[in-house]
Order: sequence, then C-alpha cells, then structure tokens
Amino acid sequence: MSSAASRPTAGPFDRGHTDDLMAFLAASPSPYHAVANAAERLEKAGFRRVEETAAWDATGGGKYVVRGGAIIAWYVPEGAAAHTPYRIVGAHTDSPNLRVKPRPDMGSQGWRQVAVEVYGGTLLNTWLDRDLGLAGRLTLRDGSHRLVNVDRPLLRVPQLAIHLDRQANDGLKLDRQRHMQPVWGIGDVHEGDLISFVAAEAGVDAEDVSGWDLMVHAVEAPAYLGRDRELLAGPRMDNLLSVHAATAALASLAGRDDLPYIPVLAAFDHEENGSEADTGAQGPLLGNVLERSVYARGGSYEDRARAFAGTVCLSSDTGHAVHPNYAERHDPTHHPRVNGGPILKVNVNQRYATDGSGRAVFAAACEKAGVPWQSFVSNNDMPCGTTIGPITAARHGISTVDIGVAILSMHSARELCGAQDPFLLANALVAFLEG
Repeated sequence: MSSAASRPTAGPFDRGHTDDLMAFLAASPSPYHAVANAAERLEKAGFRRVEETAAWDATGGGKYVVRGGAIIAWYVPEGAAAHTPYRIVGAHTDSPNLRVKPRPDMGSQGWRQVAVEVYGGTLLNTWLDRDLGLAGRLTLRDGSHRLVNVDRPLLRVPQLAIHLDRQANDGLKLDRQRHMQPVWGIGDVHEGDLISFVAAEAGVDAEDVSGWDLMVHAVEAPAYLGRDRELLAGPRMDNLLSVHAATAALASLAGRDDLPYIPVLAAFDHEENGSEADTGAQGPLLGNVLERSVYARGGSYEDRARAFAGTVCLSSDTGHAVHPNYAERHDPTHHPRVNGGPILKVNVNQRYATDGSGRAVFAAACEKAGVPWQSFVSNNDMPCGTTIGPITAARHGISTVDIGVAILSMHSARELCGAQDPFLLANALVAFLEG
C-alpha cells in the first residue's frame, strides 16, 4: 500500500466528485442512460460526436463514438503524430439486474406481472421486496431510439412470508423462473399492456414501437451512510463508479495540447455476461476507433503498430473490500479497506491482466496524484472473477492493468463503497491519462 496521504495533493477532484457521482448513478438506470449522460458531460467539455458511418478527418480535440450502451471518447492534442500512443481507461456500463422479455405481459392468480430474465450474476435476494422502476430504450419503426425512465415505484418482486417458508432464514432458495417475476397490478392480463404503458411514458405511440431493451432498477436514491457520512450506498456502482470517474478525468484534460499520449475512455456494455457483443470488449469497437484515429491523421499500418505498442490501458472495475462478517473469505494478507484508495487487482492465472510493469505504471500515477492505493488478490480457495482487462490485452495486444475501487455487496441491487474512494480514483485516472 502507498504511504501517500488519504486525500490527493494534486488533481481536480474532491468530495464534490462523490456528490456528482450520486447524481450520475441516479440518472443512469440503464447502460443507454449512462452513455447519454457521459456524452452530455463530454459535450460540455468541448467534445463532439462522430459517426462510425462517416469519414473521419484529421482535426484534433475531443471526439466520441456511441454504439448502443457503449461509448469510446478520446482527445487528440494539437499536432499529435500518427504514431502517438494511447492512454486508455476501460470500464463497463452494464450491471446485473432483471430484464424484460420479448413477451412481457403475464400473470397468475389475479396478479398482473412482467416477464423478466435474469441478467448477469445478480444477487437475486436483493431484488426482493424493493420498489422498482423500469428503464431502457425503445426502438421505433424508423430505426431511431427513445430513452425511457419510469423512476418511481412500479414493480415489486414479493418474497414469500416466513409463515409459509419456515426455513427461509436457514437458506433461501430462489427459482429464477418462478420466483423472480415482479407484480405491477391486479386484474386480467392483456398482451401489449406493458409496452403501451412504457410508450406513453416515453411520449411515443405504442404502434411505432418495434423493439425494446428494458430493465428494472431500484428507485431508492444513492445516499451517504454512517455516523460521519464516510460511506456511500447506491445502485450500479459496478461499474458506473468507474465510468463516471473516467468521464470526469477525460473531460478535465480537454484543451491540454501538451499531453504526450492520447487519452481515451472506453466504456463497454455486456461485461456482466461475457463481453461477447458488438458493444462489448470482445468486439471490434475499441480497435476500430483507435485504428481509424491513426489513419485519419495520415498514419500507416506501421504508425498503428507503434501506437499500440506504446499504449497502456487501465481496466477500472470494482473489487471486493474486506467484509467484516466474512473476513475468512478473503486472502489473509490482502484486506482492501474502503476509503483506502483504489485497488490494484492481481491474478497470476490472468483473470486480471496486471503484471509487474503494469503495477509500476499504476503506482507512478497514484504517487503523482498523491493518492493511496491497495493491492487485491483472491483467496486461493475462492474462484476469481474477471474483467475487460484480459480481453483488452489479448484482443488488441495492449499492455493492460486491472484496478478499481473496493466495495461491499457487489452485484447487489444496492452496493456500498467508501465516500472518499470515488474522487481518489478519479484523481489517479487524471494522473495516468496525463502520463
């Protein structure tokens, strides 16, 4: 662990960053909303959207590409050579949740319900007995999309009363198909009711809706927690905490034409189910953007190879803080603590991409920002999760380092982190992107 002070001695972010994170979490109930909100923040910093179907020019400055629930943004300093390496912060916009099926209207015993499918490795019990909203995007007949966010109590997955399941406290067993379908009213079931309702909420005609990507979310707002408000509770920290920090870090560098690298934000969708999508880290999106940026500036394949060889990516995702009630589940010599600064994630079997060289890059960035940091490694008897880090390293041949913020209740509908850690991470990312 670094011996630096608990607050950064350099960098643009303080506790106000955490306040802003809370607003970002609340406004981003789906990957599509997260991307729209990140794009809006980048636009305010002077970035402009470019279309993948258009020809790209050699102009510098900030640019970004949106594809579904993914966004790639980068800033080209004035006069940057075609072979200028990139500094990338990678993250993901999706979180485990419940997602609406193609035929959503269902019911039983006089209850009207919504048919949902479990997305990712969610903690199912955390979705029980919560007030749930509904959000996502509608696809219209002309191919356009409309975001929708019903951010009020609409749905609920009711748990069986303990009187009818006396063993519930000895080991709750939930059937993903039978037990996770939320209720949203009473009466007869009519096909098309849900989409008609959602279309009206979005201000469009239900007849114009030809597709949808909808998901439920807990409507309880993010909140500080604890006697001294030193903790932060909220939804989707895995991994909107990193998306927010990386967006803020990149936006802070707009106008910096003294940078030795091209700073990049790469926020992918579908990490929670393997990244195998055109908007996922397994897809070609990042590589295409980086290559087209080289070629737009007049570069050759040789310039592309030189740029990639000098590129470093920080894969920023949440990790496990030591749990006070389950300390034995953690490695006995690695106990990351909340508000202890970002974590360096290591796994020798390449579930994380970090090696010794990457450690040195991350340590240098934290030292420059005056940010403490910690190391994380899994208990040898526990299977280790993974991230976009190894995928990015293998797919693009880019040196990659896995980092993040230590949290509790990962993959819960409501997670917990230290209130200082988000701005400590953001300051470390600025130092890294600056080089």
